[in-house]
Amino acid sequence: MRRLATGVVLLLLAAPVTVAQDAPATFSVGSATAARGQTARGAITVPPGVDAGYDIAVAVVHGARPGPVLAIVAGSHGTEYASIVAVAKLIDAVDPAQLAGTLILVPLVNVASFERMVPHVNPVDNKNMNRFYPGTPTGSQTERASHAITKEVIEKCDHLIDLHGGDLDESLRPYSYWTVTGNQAQDARSRELVLAFGLDHIIISADRPTDPNASRFLENTASTRGKPSFTAEAGYAGTVETDDVDALVNGSMNVMRALKMLAGAVKPVEHPVWIERTVTLSADAGGMFVPTVKRGSYVDKGTKVGEVTDYLGKAIAEARAPEAGIITFIRAVPSLQKGDAIVAVGVVKR
Repeated sequence: MRRLATGVVLLLLAAPVTVAQDAPATFSVGSATAARGQTARGAITVPPGVDAGYDIAVAVVHGARPGPVLAIVAGSHGTEYASIVAVAKLIDAVDPAQLAGTLILVPLVNVASFERMVPHVNPVDNKNMNRFYPGTPTGSQTERASHAITKEVIEKCDHLIDLHGGDLDESLRPYSYWTVTGNQAQDARSRELVLAFGLDHIIISADRPTDPNASRFLENTASTRGKPSFTAEAGYAGTVETDDVDALVNGSMNVMRALKMLAGAVKPVEHPVWIERTVTLSADAGGMFVPTVKRGSYVDKGTKVGEVTDYLGKAIAEARAPEAGIITFIRAVPSLQKGDAIVAVGVVKR
């Protein structure tokens, strides 16, 4: 899950999306080269360096007609399964004969996390794979993978959707992030796309890095390069619920319609809940966590959201909401160490 978003919403009028039009007869990402009207599968190779190299699976759906290039990426955190499954489903869900433009689909960036069932980080170098963009070809595996994604995916697309969800220890309600860059035309376009995606809670991110050489986050790397982009999250605690997967698949298809890549009308979410910032409460000490509220609940500042007990069930601390707002996620497992995130509260814009 992408955390710590703050911001103040800009009142922008939704402008029509204008995009660069691709023209080549073939389109390549890594080893995947698709002719117009075809889908190709291949890999983006992360070469070995100070640690092992590996391959990141990629599919290119090259439409029968010219249009924009949309990248959809998941699996920066390899146990956010619903988002990974959603992108994999899109590979066969989109018919290139009906597509204008090109899709770059990357279901799983963090392969080691997925294979070893390690949340939050890449177990090869213990780094968060959504914190080291734009990467470097000479760093550890996470940094080299980030560099490869920047070169092969971000620099080749016009728009990007970064899909996430609740990790193994996070009970998360679905929401999107809208990044505010200060470029009004770009922000209006990304706002139009996030509304077209359709999730009814949107976090406003106005605190993201502005230096394209120190962008940190995947979506932010696209945004700092002038590409209207956003993040969406659905899924929780390692589950692959149909509703969550469908929300991510259908949302992605709606963005394609908004970009005129697919035929069909788009009905954007009309009255989303805008969240101006999120506040996370972390544990002062370890123990067992017992929640007393559910994801999506509204709480007042100071509301008890859970308690921490010792291993014999004796209460040793209470967890209380740091702000009034909506529970965007709450800890999904009893295991708790000092510094672990307990709850995140989204402060609703009034």
